[in-house]
Amino acid sequence: MASTVLILEDDPHTVEVVQLYLRRDGHHVLSATDGIAGLSLAREAQPDLIILDLMLPGMDGLEICRILRQESDVPIVMLTARADEEDRLAGLDLGADDYVTKPFSPRELAARIRAVLRRSARDELEGGAARLDYESISMEMRQRTVHVDGTQIHLTPTEIRLLALLMREPGRTFSRDQIIDRVFGYDFEGFDRSVDSHVYSLRRKLEAAAGDKRYIHTIYGVGYRLGDA
Repeated sequence: MASTVLILEDDPHTVEVVQLYLRRDGHHVLSATDGIAGLSLAREAQPDLIILDLMLPGMDGLEICRILRQESDVPIVMLTARADEEDRLAGLDLGADDYVTKPFSPRELAARIRAVLRRSARDELEGGAARLDYESISMEMRQRTVHVDGTQIHLTPTEIRLLALLMREPGRTFSRDQIIDRVFGYDFEGFDRSVDSHVYSLRRKLEAAAGDKRYIHTIYGVGYRLGDA
C-alpha cells in the first residue's frame, strides 16, 4: 500500500532527488520549503512519514519536531548537514525516528524510510501487546506509555521499541546487529553509532527519572542489556 511522505527541505535539488527515489518506491510525495508552511501541511495532509531538514526558514526543524511530537506519533526522519553528536541527540530526544546527515546516499535514505514505515506498520499490528514490567519501569504497549517509579516519561517511538525489546528479556545482552534487526528494521543501513545514540538517549531518560539508577548496561564488545545477567 502506497504511503504519503512529506519532505520539509529548502534545497530544491535535494527535494528533487529524494522525490525521485520515493516515487520510484511507489510513495505519494508532498513537499514544502518553509518551516511554517511545512508544519501547516503536515497537520493538513497527515502524512505517513516526514523527512525533516533541521535548518529551515520560518521555523527550524527542531521546533517543528517538538510541536509534531506533542500532536502525533508520525515517523520523522531528520535530514541535515549538522552532524555533531549534540545535534543528533537533540533530534532523537525530541522524537526523531532516524537521523541522516548530508551528503547522503539517496538509496540509503530510501532504505531507511522503508524500514521506518515497515516497523511503524508492525507497531500498529502489535498495538495490543501486554503490559511490560521491570523493577520500577512499567510500559503499556497499547498506549505506548512508560512510567518509572509511577511517573510518566516521554520516550520516542524508537526508544519505546528499544526498551520493549530489552524489557521482554531482562538480563539478556543484545548485540547492535540484533537491535538493528529487531528495532530498526531488516534493511536498515545505519551505523552502530545510530544504535549507540538511541541507547544513550534512552538511558539518560531512565536514569533521570530513577535518581541516576542505571538500568541499561553496556557490555563492551558485545552490546547492551537491561539489568544484571
